[in-house]
Amino acid sequence: MMIEPPIDDLEKKAGGNKYILSVLASKRAKEIETTRRAELATADKKAISIALDEINEGKITASDLND
Repeated sequence: MMIEPPIDDLEKKAGGNKYILSVLASKRAKEIETTRRAELATADKKAISIALDEINEGKITASDLND
């Protein structure tokens, strides 16, 4: 089974720091859960998967942690 997006790619997007990646993904997932609750009820993906996809696409960056 292949995990998408690959953890190595995600880690690079977080400056090579798994801790920053973890914090960034969890904060974004919480935002998604509070703002898109109705959408998540019918979606195939969980909030954490959406957050990781956004990090991989460059929509969310480590500098967003300071906001």
